[in-house]
Formats: sequence, structure tokens, C-alpha cells
Amino acid sequence: MYRAKRAALSPKVKRRVGKYELGRTIGEGTFAKVRFAKNTETMEPVAIKILDKEKVQKLRLVEQIRREICTMKLIKHPNVVRLHEVMGSKARIFIVLEYITGGELFDTIYTNGRLKEEEARKYFQQLINAVDYCHSRGVYHRDLKLENLLLDAAGNLKVSDFGLSALTEQVKVIEDRGYDGAAADIWSCGVILFILLAGFLPFEDENIIALYKKISEAQFTCPSWFSTGAKKLITRILDPNPATRITIPQILEDPWFKKGFKPPVFDDKYETSFDDVYAAFGDSEDQHVKEETEHKPTSMNAFELISLNQGLNLDNLFEAKEEHKRETRFTSQCPPKEIISKIAEAARPLGFDIQKKNYKMRMENPKAGRKGNLNVATEVFQVAPSLHVVELKKAKGDTLEFQMFYRSLSTQLKDVVWKCGGKVEDNSTVA
Repeated sequence: MYRAKRAALSPKVKRRVGKYELGRTIGEGTFAKVRFAKNTETMEPVAIKILDKEKVQKLRLVEQIRREICTMKLIKHPNVVRLHEVMGSKARIFIVLEYITGGELFDTIYTNGRLKEEEARKYFQQLINAVDYCHSRGVYHRDLKLENLLLDAAGNLKVSDFGLSALTEQVKVIEDRGYDGAAADIWSCGVILFILLAGFLPFEDENIIALYKKISEAQFTCPSWFSTGAKKLITRILDPNPATRITIPQILEDPWFKKGFKPPVFDDKYETSFDDVYAAFGDSEDQHVKEETEHKPTSMNAFELISLNQGLNLDNLFEAKEEHKRETRFTSQCPPKEIISKIAEAARPLGFDIQKKNYKMRMENPKAGRKGNLNVATEVFQVAPSLHVVELKKAKGDTLEFQMFYRSLSTQLKDVVWKCGGKVEDNSTVA
């Protein structure tokens, strides 16, 4: 489900859950953590969303999450991230998901800017087809945004977190008009289409009340390069009134949308069992999966090093290349403890609170930004005895603020970044 990465290596521990060997954390949300994992029987990479049972019970979300997971198991669409199985232990729920290797559409837009109309239309067609399929089965996303749109190795769209609305922040409703899951998803698709074509948001304002006013009054302007057909469709989708907003059947008949559209052909009729879901949420220890921890030294092997890079291109790891993402990496020949200490020393003057544990560190700015407090996770990985990969990843907050923070931080890390042939790598080097 999440972007291709490698298993965690800095804590010298291997964790297993049933037949899966857990790797590093690749995503965090309000109620869940997502970890890279490998099926030890098939060697297939997967992503596992891990929920804390006690937290879910305290929030009285057990029935809702169980119902949503059962519904998600019925969704078998080529443009929706697949839910493979669900497992449970005494303390946790493990949702095993398809692992998507092509990166995020967000990164493509942020790095390269707006898309050509033909490419934007292709992704929008795949998005609408997936949303239509899910809506026809009573499944609504409720949190559709560019960050939830992934790309597989072939460049096809994959929508993540469909149906798991209990695991997202509470959805905000403009002017308390009531909430229609289908209409809300369609409106979000319109925002996504606008961003794909424009390279920026249709509604922006630092003042939240002013922003809501713009949304509720549809105060936006399509750039001059939008075609007439695209403008008409976006205007109908971003109608603030759900009762008059264009529906999916109407979108499917829109001339701009229909151009070159070929619905995917796939088989979704095979039998689905929910036994694993009920076992995962049950109290019977006989049906619980075993969690095992194996303590032994580990190092990053060739496969893990290569899989760190999207496209299996090692050049990206060692060559200076600026990519605007929610994470960044550089290489260093310094000892890992020194790396962590140097980063902490550089972050404190920037106003960040520091929490360190072994070769991991969490940096948080107590001053809230556009999207709350910026929270940056840092981890050091060993490639060879004298070579380390250092990763800084935005865990919470605004992506643009993360990029600004990293640019400020990197100016203080010149003696940490790997020197090759007497030349220091560009501090913005990322994989």
C-alpha cells in the first residue's frame, strides 16, 4: 500500500507476526502505524497497518472498524489498494495490505508541477472508476486527497485507505449541512483534478474561516491553460451544494471525461471469508497470531539497499538529486551516535523539541504551523561498517514546512554528510 522501502535495521532486532517479518515504520496516523513487512513463505512484500486494541476499545470503535474491514475485503478493484488479510494478537490488530512500489502522485506533482491534460485525465478516470465501484458497494472514503493516491510499478493509480474512515481524523462539514459520503468523495475528486491540472489548490487561505467561506461559496478561478471541457466539469464538481453537485453517473457521461476512457476489465466474483476478521477482534488466544522478537545483529543487505530506492536505481542513493517529498535521505561516514547528536544540535536552535532512543529520534516543533505541529522522525541505517543512510521523514504537519525545516537544518550538517572524493554531497541529497 505504501511506497517501496526497506526493512528497519537500526535497532538490532527482528520482529515477526505470524508468517510476516516486520520491517521499519513507513507511515503513522491518528490510530495506526504502518510497517513494511515480508511474507516469509512467498517473500512477497506487504504493508501492515497496526492498531492498538486498547486504544480502539477506549474510543468505542471496535464494531465500526470490524465492519469497515469486512467491507474492505469485498473491494477487489485494480485501482484500489487490496486488503489481503487481518490478524490479531492479545494487544494488536494487524491489517495486511497490498504494497505499492511506484510512489505517490503527490510527489510527482510536487516535484514536476502540473500534469498535461491527457495524463491528468487518465488518473482522474482511474480515480472516478475506483470511487464508483466502491460507492456501488456502499463504501465511502471520506478522506480522499492527493496523499492517498499511490502509483504502482506500471504507473496506474491506487487509492489507499478506502473504507477505513474510522482510522482518519473526523471529517469536517461545511456549514453543518449534513454529511453525504458519496457527494463528499465526488467534491474531493474535483479538488484532486484541479491540483493535477493546475499544480496548486483551488482554495487557499491562512485564515481557516476565510478558507471555509471560499469553499462554501465556490470562490476559485481556473487557470487560463485549462480547457473549456475541464473548466466546466470542475465547476460542476466543486459545487458547494451536495444536492446540485454533479453525480458519478453524470461524470461518466461528461464529454471531457469520456475522451479515451477504457474501463478496466477484472474479476471480483471470487469468494471472500471474514473468519480472519472476527478471529482478530476476538478474545480467544487460540486464534491469535504469535508476535516474536528475534535479537541478533542485522545489517542492510543488497536487496534491502536496492529496495530502498524507487525504480531499483542505486544512483539515486549516492548522487545529489533534489526531490520534494515528505522525506529525505543522505549518506554519512560518521558514527551513528554522532550523526544523531549533530542533527539534534542543529534542530534545537530551530525551535524543535528532541526525543532520542538508540538510533532513532523524534523532533517536534511546539509551535503549530499550517497543519498542526511539524513532527520529524529521524533514523540511522547501517549499509556497511563505515557507511550509514540517514533518513528524515515528516511524521506530522505540513510538507512545505518540512522542506523549509530540512533546508535550514542541512546547512548545519556539512561535516556529517558523506564526503566522496574530497567533495561533500549536496545536503539536499535524497533517495
